[in-house]
Amino acid sequence: MSVEIRTAAEVLTPEREREWAARRAQRDDPLLRSIWRTFLEIGGPVPLDTVARTVPWDEVRSRTAALDAADLIELEGDHIRLAYPFATGPNNFEVVLPGGQSRYACCAIDALGVAPMVGIPVLVRSRCHRSGVALVIDVDPVAGPRRAPPGCLAWVERGRWGGDRLSGFL
Repeated sequence: MSVEIRTAAEVLTPEREREWAARRAQRDDPLLRSIWRTFLEIGGPVPLDTVARTVPWDEVRSRTAALDAADLIELEGDHIRLAYPFATGPNNFEVVLPGGQSRYACCAIDALGVAPMVGIPVLVRSRCHRSGVALVIDVDPVAGPRRAPPGCLAWVERGRWGGDRLSGFL
């Protein structure tokens, strides 16, 4: 099997660039930031009434529905199951915070992105997509991955919507 290795810049088309710019703008929503903080504080799933402390309750439903429609969170009843990059775990993309608390990411790329997103070093625990061998990756918020098994790669595969929906480690 041949694996094509490309950088993010090589994958970025003008259409994707506009889509990513719009998604970045939506990430400035204070409610979404509150949801991220709650995932960091307690893990997931996140009860809607927990994030309502920063937004009036009458707005919570409509704003979380809009974030769900924009594919930035996933609602399941009165709980938020995921808010990119965070997911309700356990899964194969464990992010260990300083102090030892585990949180979970949606995919390999999201797991690697937690450290720079929150400004703290983390450990990412995962498994090789092919062999199942355990992997531990030390990620610095500025320098990125510092310690990883030799030859370890993060991979991304286009999903059904043309986005980078699937990823893992090899």
